[in-house]
Amino acid sequence: MSDNTIYRLIEPYQYEQEIKKSIFLAHAVPVASEEQAQEWLQKLRVPEATHNCWAYRIGQKYRSDDDGEPSGTAGRPILQIIEKQNFDQVLILVIRWFGGIKLGAGGLIRAYGGTAAECLRQAPRAEYIPQKTASILCSFSDHALLKARIVEYDAQIISEEFGAEVEMKITVPEDTYVALYDRVLDLTRGQAVIIEDG
Repeated sequence: MSDNTIYRLIEPYQYEQEIKKSIFLAHAVPVASEEQAQEWLQKLRVPEATHNCWAYRIGQKYRSDDDGEPSGTAGRPILQIIEKQNFDQVLILVIRWFGGIKLGAGGLIRAYGGTAAECLRQAPRAEYIPQKTASILCSFSDHALLKARIVEYDAQIISEEFGAEVEMKITVPEDTYVALYDRVLDLTRGQAVIIEDG
């Protein structure tokens, strides 16, 4: 396992622990967009709990929230754990039910960060391989050949539409996209058109 391997969650996971009579419940959820992160927060948030603190990382987008805890004692430590354990496309919500004993700033940082860290450590994970989505427009005569060859680049066909020409919507690992692009143009003598999504 190299230090620069990035991970994603395979499925949602939760972990609970008690610290000085306060209950800390962490939910770790795979998310692909900020909208999805907000939807999960609405679904998992417990309004009657004392605090619902969270952080997420989706590519270059990062956000965190202390939800009433002293600034920097909850959301930021959760985000640091996501970064430290090399996760992407993940939301972690740590819910706290106050048990009557104040933890102090250092105690809060350890409690929120520690609960998030243990949750991620135990959660089922897979290596995260960034993907690009693109559409290949080609003639019917080139379709079968391209379809057979793009799998060599770990490309997956999402959909195919047949009209005046064939449009194949694909996802491909980012690091093989340029090689695939060149190969498609080579195989079709420059006749195919590749449109990168987004």
